Amino acid sequence: MAELENPGVMPKLIAFLSSLLERVSESNDLTGRVTTQSQSVSVFHGLSRPPITIQSYLERIFKYANCSSSCFVVAYVYLDRFTQRQPLLPINSFNVHRLLITSVMVAAKFLDDLYYNNAYYAKVGGISTKEMNLLELDFLFGLGFDLNVTPNTFHAYFSYLQKEMTLLQPLSLLVGPPRSVITFNDDEATHQKQLAV
Repeated sequence: MAELENPGVMPKLIAFLSSLLERVSESNDLTGRVTTQSQSVSVFHGLSRPPITIQSYLERIFKYANCSSSCFVVAYVYLDRFTQRQPLLPINSFNVHRLLITSVMVAAKFLDDLYYNNAYYAKVGGISTKEMNLLELDFLFGLGFDLNVTPNTFHAYFSYLQKEMTLLQPLSLLVGPPRSVITFNDDEATHQKQLAV
């Protein structure tokens, strides 16, 4: 999409995605304390919360990964699919960074003609190559190897992100009421609303 090539769009997209993932991970952190027995620990979970913010981490990935801008929209699609297929592994502050680096790397490998290897993405993400390899494998199995994103699905997710980015007020990135987040099924005909705090 030509809109993604506009230099002003990516900072807004990164800010919105990071805000969305921050709200989701904080909400799941709170509900996870209540229902710890229903959540699983996976290779994506760190022993502690990373000190880098989600926005700084996404900006770092954008700066060093040199992947196409479309990869970030497709990574968002992959994260949505992953959470739908793996309900016992919700996005939280212990796994969001690893899920992000993995989803962007997988999107770059699937979409782009030229992309960096796992060792490079591991350095960008601040993890070992061995861990990056394990994350990629677990992520692919978690997605059921469903990597294809149709043009209609891409457009639906990008349109949603674009609409939300235009509605953002400067302070609403930091605080704001819970919003409905639309997740789209792969048949493009139906979609569901979910609350993402």
